[in-house]
Amino acid sequence: MSSAILSSEVIIMKRLISRCPSCDGELVISTLQCPDCGMEFKSSFELSFFDKLSDEQNGFLLAFLRARGNLKEVQSEMSISYPTAKKKLDELLDALNLGSEEKCAEPKVVDLSRLNVDHGSNCASEIVKAKLKDHGGHTTVFTARGLPCEVYAEPDGETFTSDKLPTSPAFDYGIFDAIVELLLKQDGRARKGNGRNFKLGETGCEESTVVGTVALHMGHKKGDSIHDPVFVLAAILEWAGIAVNGRGELILTDEYRSML
Repeated sequence: MSSAILSSEVIIMKRLISRCPSCDGELVISTLQCPDCGMEFKSSFELSFFDKLSDEQNGFLLAFLRARGNLKEVQSEMSISYPTAKKKLDELLDALNLGSEEKCAEPKVVDLSRLNVDHGSNCASEIVKAKLKDHGGHTTVFTARGLPCEVYAEPDGETFTSDKLPTSPAFDYGIFDAIVELLLKQDGRARKGNGRNFKLGETGCEESTVVGTVALHMGHKKGDSIHDPVFVLAAILEWAGIAVNGRGELILTDEYRSML
């Protein structure tokens, strides 16, 4: 156990260490002392998982809590990339004995043999396909709230899936062209809309919103109850550098506009 310097006026506590500096063995607490009366309790007390965290892991945990679990904010605060933040989070979970058994599962194999890409095109669909193919057919994107979404290219070369989207009906890459067309009609920006609480055509889910455009592209008609996949689609467009995923709206990036 790390030492505590006691005096009649001040108590300076050093951070607890969990490994022996001599042999690297795991330490246990043998004595607890009351600084007020001096009473001591001698036994063998185990350290908690939190006590065993390294300074680096402890710092990441504090940053993660300050950001309320938002990895985007953690990345910004610590000036690290997503893969680094994700790795640190996985290491922290393992250190706290909270690691998921899913990590032992076989990774999903992505067949890219039919994913044909026109690298000279400025169509949003082709840009997304090209970037997804460059990433081996799988990537992680983040919603405006920092929620991670896994995105996969499907073997048919025409559709993609996400762990945050229903598997049926399939989402085709052309859906991104439909969204960009809407944005261009509205001077580069459009409201996302709300498909969870309103039917297609109702106020909040008009055809002029992103969710309304997506619903029409998926074959829905006015009055239909629809699924709202915009939070994932907007995250993909931001990842591809096509649009800014703002709160409540999508905005075409200057970089993409310059390509048109």
